[in-house]
Amino acid sequence: MLGVTGVYEPILVGDDRPDVLAEYPSVHVQPVAWGEMDGFHHLNNVVFYRYAESARISYLRASGLVKTRTDISTILAANSCQYKCPVTYPDTLLVGVRIENLGATSVVFEHAYYSTAQDTIVATAEAVMVRADEHGVKQAWTDSERAAFAKFEGREL
Repeated sequence: MLGVTGVYEPILVGDDRPDVLAEYPSVHVQPVAWGEMDGFHHLNNVVFYRYAESARISYLRASGLVKTRTDISTILAANSCQYKCPVTYPDTLLVGVRIENLGATSVVFEHAYYSTAQDTIVATAEAVMVRADEHGVKQAWTDSERAAFAKFEGREL
């Protein structure tokens, strides 16, 4: 993993990941905050989308594709989340991220949310990101970007 000096890296890779997330090359560590609970005393559904965003950025940083905010430009085209169990405070979620599909101009990320308190997957999600230039116009992934994704995933994409 490529590090950024002075920045805490909330990312698990290799043997630090729980077995259930072993197929996810990047696992983002996300503590649940008290203020993220909703009126039903569980984690608000919108928060899962914020966690997915943070986990994708962790993935891109760990893969070496992103070191600064301007290294790569993408647009979130679609996302969804399937909730399996309610999450409550206190808990820490481990959000696994892997590529489901790498297209010419897009990437579909798959997320798995593992609750350390419940010792199980509590939600899954998908996100489609489109590669764009500085004007927001769709563009193809470069060969070096595709190679970086494949190397980080440890498989052909």
